[in-house]
Amino acid sequence: MTATFADFQAEQDARNTLYLNVVKYGLMLCDALQQDFQKRNYAYRAGLPHSNYSYELDSSGRKYHKIFMCINGKRDSIHAFIDKKTGELYKPASLKAPAKGVRYDLRLIKDREWLFENADWAGSYLYAR
Repeated sequence: MTATFADFQAEQDARNTLYLNVVKYGLMLCDALQQDFQKRNYAYRAGLPHSNYSYELDSSGRKYHKIFMCINGKRDSIHAFIDKKTGELYKPASLKAPAKGVRYDLRLIKDREWLFENADWAGSYLYAR
């Protein structure tokens, strides 16, 4: 059976759409984490001097996107890993590798909605459930 160019193109489009959705959901998770930090941090809400946390999505890895926790604009630690091909979210085991076991799947609407509502800035939602 030979595949036509149209079949090949349709398959490529599907891969690109999945990749773009994974990036979009990763950025949405960064926003949810930032909002949770602002909501929970008394010093931030009161305008007092504090460490300013932010979250950044890094796509430079070969297999995973990394969500970095940044303090005062400098990358401090890895908050989570997201598989580029599947959208699966992992807790970090080290700076270079995720822990075993998928924590959430960003492709699933139920997982994604729960995640955006309940993700906390410190990462406790990433422990095995």
